[in-house]
Amino acid sequence: MQHKILIVTGDAGESFEALYAVQRFAEAGIPAVMAAPRTGRLNLVIHDFEPGWDTYIEKPGYVSEAQITIAEIVPEDYTAILLLGGRAPEYLRHNQQLLEAVRQFHQQGKWVFAICHGVQILVTAGLTKGCNVTAYEHVRSEIELTGGNYITDQQAVRDGQIVTGQTWQSHPEFYREVFACLGEVSTEETPPLKQQLQY
Repeated sequence: MQHKILIVTGDAGESFEALYAVQRFAEAGIPAVMAAPRTGRLNLVIHDFEPGWDTYIEKPGYVSEAQITIAEIVPEDYTAILLLGGRAPEYLRHNQQLLEAVRQFHQQGKWVFAICHGVQILVTAGLTKGCNVTAYEHVRSEIELTGGNYITDQQAVRDGQIVTGQTWQSHPEFYREVFACLGEVSTEETPPLKQQLQY
């Protein structure tokens, strides 16, 4: 079966996570479709850290486009669903059509991928109970209060059909797991992102 990936985000989704996902799947020759509450332009954001702030800051990021709406999702058409982070999951987790679609992916034995705040959607869908997951550190209480096991010392965690990642800094580890699930690449270790970049 030819892989086809559904990527879910919305306005205020993390732009680096969105663009990286689209380009990474394109590089591997895997079709990817982006879904959001509405089709067309998505206003994405950049979450980063600045001195003097106790939390991340938000800046306007790149724009992208959604090809389909969440209401148009047909899980049978895809190999996997990828839930991106940023601020979008804050409101997407209340979209009942999305929650039902995520549950259907899981029930049908398909892969469910989530990174950063995207795990909030998994929590609301009830898929993290009894599951080992990771996410942005301040999502930890939501995971644990709903019966999930938050893993602190791994950038990416696979538990059954579910793969989760901490932040966009976890892309190397997260996508290594994603493509291992898809059978596309080796799981050979590469240096963490922070060691590869020189500031």
